[in-house]
Order: sequence, then C-alpha cells, then structure tokens
Amino acid sequence: MSTKSILIAGVGGQGTLLASRILGNLFLDSGYDVKISEVHGMAQRGGSVVTHVKYGEKVFSPLIEPGSADVLLAFEKMEAVRWIHYLQDDGMAIVNTQEIDPMPVILGMQQYPRDLDELLVKLCTNSVTIDALSVAQDLGNIRVVNTILMGALARYLDIETDKWEKAIKSAVPPRTIDINLRAFYSGYNGTNDGILT
Repeated sequence: MSTKSILIAGVGGQGTLLASRILGNLFLDSGYDVKISEVHGMAQRGGSVVTHVKYGEKVFSPLIEPGSADVLLAFEKMEAVRWIHYLQDDGMAIVNTQEIDPMPVILGMQQYPRDLDELLVKLCTNSVTIDALSVAQDLGNIRVVNTILMGALARYLDIETDKWEKAIKSAVPPRTIDINLRAFYSGYNGTNDGILT
C-alpha cells in the first residue's frame, strides 16, 4: 500500500502523545512500517504539540509535508486552523470542538478567534467535528478526550476494532483500561447526542 499520514495537533496536556503511541502500536500490530515524530512548541503544559504519524509498506521519513496529510486529527479548534494547510486537497479533518485559551489570551493581550468554525468550513470540505470534552465529562473522566478522538478516527480507518483495543490496552495504565475502552467506543459509535456532525 502507499504511505498514509496522520497529523495530530493539540496543546500540551491533552494526551496527543498518548494518542500517537496508540497509533504506533496499532499500525505495527497491523503489519505496517510506521514512523512517528513529535514536535513541541512551548515546553510547558498548554503549548502547541504536533505529532507526525506515517505508516505503510515502507516509510522512509516520519515528517509530513504541507499539503500531503491524509488526516488531520485536531484536539483543539484553533490548532485545527493552525495546521489545516498540512492536509491534502481530499484529506479529512477530525476536529474536537474544545477551545483552550493560549497564553496571549490568558494574559489579555488577544482574544480567542470567534470565526474558527467558518474558517474550517472554508479551508476543508471534508471534515467532522466532535465535542469530545462533553463526551468525556459524561463518562466521568476528562482525561479520556484522546481515546474518544481515537474512536472517531477509527471510523475512517480500515482496521478492526479488536486491534484498536489491543493498542489502547498496551498504551494506557492498567487501571484505566476500562474507561479508555468505553471512551473509544463512545467516539467510534457516536453514542452521545451530537457527538459527530
């Protein structure tokens, strides 16, 4: 198969790095060559974090060039807009509707943009949004936003759910396996009202 690429974008503390480990485990277990590269913005919690994930029969470099990603998995709305130019023309964006104020907004120097939804529609014709934070709150653990988004992604990748389960179990602490699997299937099945639009 040709090489496929997924760009994961979010902010520190959202679990983007755990998500990349889950994907790495998943693709390796599915027989693919996989390369992952993590790029950190600000070092402290809350800074921009981007992970390049490429998989296929043979992958020579983990880095995704602008305009070449098959999927953008955005954990935060502004990060989706910031990195949308990495998507290829027919690529898919899966966007968490969560809004996290960056430092300039927290300090009162700027305002969080209010036109991001319209911008996303203009910039990407093939996108889905998911209110993963609300789903996580309904499940009783806001730290499972990442596995909810993994479930939403799994709907569009041709890999059996039992392999996703195995990848999740190998990446999360044992005591959190049950809640993470419930979160994954909430994202996969769209079981909460309005989860996927």
